[in-house]
Amino acid sequence: MQEKHLYEYAVIRVVPRVEREEFFNVGVVLYCRSQSFLQVKYEINALKFQGFCTEMQLADLEEYLHTFRKIALGGKDAGPIGQLPAAERFRWLTATRSTVIQSSKIHPGLTADPEAKLEQLFRELVVS
Repeated sequence: MQEKHLYEYAVIRVVPRVEREEFFNVGVVLYCRSQSFLQVKYEINALKFQGFCTEMQLADLEEYLHTFRKIALGGKDAGPIGQLPAAERFRWLTATRSTVIQSSKIHPGLTADPEAKLEQLFRELVVS
């Protein structure tokens, strides 16, 4: 039997008009400290975006989400936040904010394979 590891995840949401509190899910960020795993997976449904976001350009949203992914992966090209330890980057990505891109509350779980769990959560919470 494979060893299970504690992981934490949050759903990445697009909130076109913060004052209305309406959103749709576009991605998942998953962190597993024991496996040194921090990744973001996202996909923008263009039809949903066009129906929801009349005041924002799709290219802008793609750029914001690409930056989220870069920060999760870390490194010098991800700016000062991308150079922080993975736990701090995860906390930064999932911090409460009043912007167009927000995350859900953090949810914990156990998994033997963080990458497979990220894929599963992505399919269940974003794609379906």
